Amino acid sequence: MRRLWIGLTYVVFGLLLIVPLIQIAVGAWSDGAQSFVDALLRPQSLHALMMTGIIVVVVTAINTLFGVMLALYLVRGTWLGGKIKRLLNSIVDLPFAVSPVIGGLMIVLLLGPNTIIGAFFEDIGFKVVYALPGMILATLFVTFPIMVREVMPVLQEIGSQQEEAASMMGAYPWYTFWMVTWPSIRFGVIYGVVLTVARSLGEFGAVLVVSGNIMNKTQTATTLVYQDVENFNVVAANGVALVLAAFSVGLLLLMEWAKKRKEVH
Repeated sequence: MRRLWIGLTYVVFGLLLIVPLIQIAVGAWSDGAQSFVDALLRPQSLHALMMTGIIVVVVTAINTLFGVMLALYLVRGTWLGGKIKRLLNSIVDLPFAVSPVIGGLMIVLLLGPNTIIGAFFEDIGFKVVYALPGMILATLFVTFPIMVREVMPVLQEIGSQQEEAASMMGAYPWYTFWMVTWPSIRFGVIYGVVLTVARSLGEFGAVLVVSGNIMNKTQTATTLVYQDVENFNVVAANGVALVLAAFSVGLLLLMEWAKKRKEVH
């Protein structure tokens, strides 16, 4: 019976992950290598991949900094009281409970050009919605919980005894963090970074709503794939999707390497 369930698991895994990846690869190369290269070297493809890269770098940097800070507060902090901590802990999971499309719509309703805040920003020459800042905000909304939820269990597991000992010996807070806390949480941060990058690469719904999907202006790789499919340009869509899939596989391999490093240490 156990072998049957294991076999069914492999079958489901293959149908849901392996077969689609093979189909994408075959579709990308169906018209030859030149068609694949041409699809990637189109101006819209290069711009979409560049926008995706910018969003991934900015979102990952912000999530890493503020995600670690929030995780430290939720586990170690006491200065704002237990009720506020519980409220923040619940809010962190909001993007998991809300559709990314709704998250994008919330940003449009709050910062769109027809709102007070959005109109103010546009008057000073800073466009939020239907521009790069709004796309970054949308991606931040859907990815922010990842880093927090990766680091919090590690902080809870290691406890605070070593940090308290360092503090009693006169160590400054930053020194305590870098010399005591960071070595214990660095692999959790690496997992969070890998998952944040992967989620940012594949974000579609929220970005589509706030970007307007304007070619060569506010397109990301995922929204370009969507547009190519809508226009029946399947080979080009498969080509861009294959690049995203390759990055995702590389990230998974990086995560496995980090896990092995953690086990060694």
